[in-house]
Amino acid sequence: MAPESTNKNKDYNMEDFIELSAYEVKDLSCPRCGERAETINHLFRECPITVEVWSTLLLQNVLIDVNRDFEQWLTRVFEQLIPHNCRIFSCALWAIWEDRNLRIHNKKFSIGKKIGNFIINYIAELDGLENRKLVKIKEKMNWRRPSREFVKINFDRAFDGQNNFSASGIVARNDEGLIILSCSETHKEFASAFATEAIAFRKAVQMGMENTCPIVIIEGDSLAIIKKCNNKDQDKSMIGAYISDIQQMVNRSKHFVFKHIPRNANALAHKIAIEILKRKVEDYLEKKVLEYAKNQKLLEWVHEPD
Repeated sequence: MAPESTNKNKDYNMEDFIELSAYEVKDLSCPRCGERAETINHLFRECPITVEVWSTLLLQNVLIDVNRDFEQWLTRVFEQLIPHNCRIFSCALWAIWEDRNLRIHNKKFSIGKKIGNFIINYIAELDGLENRKLVKIKEKMNWRRPSREFVKINFDRAFDGQNNFSASGIVARNDEGLIILSCSETHKEFASAFATEAIAFRKAVQMGMENTCPIVIIEGDSLAIIKKCNNKDQDKSMIGAYISDIQQMVNRSKHFVFKHIPRNANALAHKIAIEILKRKVEDYLEKKVLEYAKNQKLLEWVHEPD
């Protein structure tokens, strides 16, 4: 498992990593690149696949200090990196080691970029869980109608990591809970579920700009994405370009409100995304949803707003 602590560098279990330096192999050639003998330094610092991992994670600087032995290198890296990057670094060590074992035992091969994208997605999911506040809810929270003359747009995504394929589900409703429009999109060659969530959010904002209502509420269950879009500072993460697009659209248009909601209050958009991931057919419908989503639409429409 990747280390859980992110607050202080000393919380990392350094012994787990240092033990790797004593590891001995029977086959001297690297099972990942085959170019050089496999040593602990080659595995985590020199192998071209590993170098690509560090590059994908924007942590190329960890490779600068090549003259230190493995234990000294680990200590130095943890001393220099900020806590968040320490977490990424620790997860990368685990992923690189796991990839090495999969190549030997299961004959599974991954390029460095794919491993790096997996780490980015894994860390993003952990961040989302940590940022979610634990709130005692007496009864299940359902979708709520917007105030009068407001429009509410819900978005969600479904992701097939094995095939790098995703689908977005988006639905807009008025203050009576009636469907204004619903749409779905599919996306290929996206290795990060985090990026596909940002794409679905951007599409929801685009739909909001096309609506004549002066105030648009955008709701989704991705806390990390919504927090990034509410933050006025430049986002420097891997999805920074998508966040910038959203912020620019909002700045030159009507008033938008971005809200995080639990999954069960986002059920209709989620239903659309899940079904489109299976069907792989895009839709753009006015005043209705397709048959598979009608029951969920009815459940949310008859629910009285709080």
